[in-house]
Amino acid sequence: MTRESTPAASQRVFITGASSGIGLALARHYLKQGAIVGVTARRLALLEDLAHEFPSGQCHIYQADVRDAQAMQATAHTFIATAGVPDIVIANAGVSCGTLTAEVEDIDAFHTVFEINVFGMVHTFQPFIAAMQAASKHGQLVGIASVAGIRGLPGAGAYSASKSAAITYLESLRTEMQHFGIAVTTIAPGYIRTPMTDVNSYRMPFLMEVDIAAAKFAAAIAKRQRFVIIPWQMGWVARILRFIPRWLWDRLTRNAPHKPRIDL
Repeated sequence: MTRESTPAASQRVFITGASSGIGLALARHYLKQGAIVGVTARRLALLEDLAHEFPSGQCHIYQADVRDAQAMQATAHTFIATAGVPDIVIANAGVSCGTLTAEVEDIDAFHTVFEINVFGMVHTFQPFIAAMQAASKHGQLVGIASVAGIRGLPGAGAYSASKSAAITYLESLRTEMQHFGIAVTTIAPGYIRTPMTDVNSYRMPFLMEVDIAAAKFAAAIAKRQRFVIIPWQMGWVARILRFIPRWLWDRLTRNAPHKPRIDL
C-alpha cells in the first residue's frame, strides 16, 4: 500500500487483548501519540489501570471476550457511537499453550486456542467493516499472527495451526478488502518478552522487548504493509523454514523443546 496514513494524533484505534503484553504496549504507544484508543480484554481492572494513565475520554475500555461474537458486536457499536469509526482495528488477542494430540485432556485446549486466535479475529473485524466501508476513510485491519504459523512445531499443534490459519485468513481478507480501500496488515512476531513467553524455559532467539516491538508494529501499520515479520532476523529464519524439506524438518524437531502445558 502506498496511501498516506492518518497522523497518529488524529487516529481512532481499537485493540483487543490489551490488558497485557503486546496489546497493552500497542495501546500505550498510540495513546502517547495522542490517538483515541478503544481497548478490550477479559480483565477489566487492568484496562482501568491503563485508562487512568491518560486524559479522561482518550482511552475507552470495554470488558469482552473475543470468543463471544455478540459481545464484540456490542463493543464495536458502542465504540463507534462514542468515539467514531476507527482508522485502525488491531486483532491482537491470542493465547498459547503446549498441547499434545495424544492427550484427551488437551482437546479443550485445542478448542480454546482456535476460538481465541482465529474466530476471535473474525469476531473483532466483522462488526467494524461495514462502518469502515461507509466512512470511506481507507481504514486498516491488523491481525497479529506468529512466526509459529510458518511450520508446525512439536508440542504446539494448536498454536502453530491457529496462527497458520490466521495468516491464511488475513490473506483472504486482504483480497476482499482491497475493493473498498481498506488495508489488511498481517504481523507475524517472533519471540517478544511478554507474560506469554515468560513461561518458556527454552532459549528464545532474537527475543525482543515488548515496547520496542510495539513501536515496530506501529511503524509497519503506518506504512500499511501487507505482511511483516518482527524482528527482522526472524524474517530470514522464516524464509529458511519455508524451504526445509519435510524429512529434514522432522529430524531437526525430533528433540525440540515443548512449550509448557498451562491452563487457559
